[in-house]
Amino acid sequence: MVNMRLMFLGTSAATPTPERGLSSIALVRGYELLLFDVGEGMQRNFIKSGFGMNRKMKIFITHMHADHCIGVLGLLQTMSLQRRQTTLDIYGQPKLAEFIKENIRIINFGLTFDVNIHIINAEGVVVKENDYQVICCNANHSIPAYSYCLVEFDRPGIFNIEEAKRLGIPEGRLYYKLQHGEDIVYNGKTIKSSQITGPRRAGRKVGISGDTRPTDKLQSFFKDCDLLVFESTFSHDKHQKAVESFHSTATEAATLAKASNTKKLLLTHFSARYDETCQLINEALAIYGNAEAAEDLKVVDIPYR
Repeated sequence: MVNMRLMFLGTSAATPTPERGLSSIALVRGYELLLFDVGEGMQRNFIKSGFGMNRKMKIFITHMHADHCIGVLGLLQTMSLQRRQTTLDIYGQPKLAEFIKENIRIINFGLTFDVNIHIINAEGVVVKENDYQVICCNANHSIPAYSYCLVEFDRPGIFNIEEAKRLGIPEGRLYYKLQHGEDIVYNGKTIKSSQITGPRRAGRKVGISGDTRPTDKLQSFFKDCDLLVFESTFSHDKHQKAVESFHSTATEAATLAKASNTKKLLLTHFSARYDETCQLINEALAIYGNAEAAEDLKVVDIPYR
């Protein structure tokens, strides 16, 4: 089992407020840290979180608006000042590579670690690991933008160790095969995996919208998320402004979450006009009962189903 939790490092839209920094979300899965967007000033909350600068990490940028990507420069420089050695992988659109490389050249700071910049040119799988993958989908924003999902692969079923011992199977390689769905032959007798191991157990799915209007494609993309973080820049009375600026309202975020069978909705990316998010969360709750408003440094655990 791998523990997973999400922390908001910045929840404001376009401009920071005294209480909210610019967009950044940290998804901690085991020892690995996955950052979605790196808004200016996110380092303070990053440091408060105690994540550390030298851990295994991936960064995913949703789009090239300043409030979502400028902070990556300062983060890279701080990591170097902290003598990071671990390779860092960054994923985003073609302009991201140009942005990072040119600014490093102009500002003239060196890196103590390797940075691999992975260009995303199409929807689909962005990165695939042994037990999860990150996939992307086109968002509907004023410039090219992506939404992301982290999708864990199904886990092996529960292993009945008492039955394995009763059958005399030695621990080790044969246990592994049975738990991962392989039938074995032991002492001339075929033992089926289904005799020892229960049905496979579903992994978790976490969705990150970035900046976007709601779309049917995103509704399908976020289907059955255990946790969906969706932008809620405006309240419903500002719907026309949301349309014009290619953002979403709390009502629209909740409608999409309900239609996609999301288990839990977190609203974020609030316009600085809202000192309080009561109006936004009340609008969402009127449509979808399991919704909360994000706050900087808010932590949300993501349990297995």
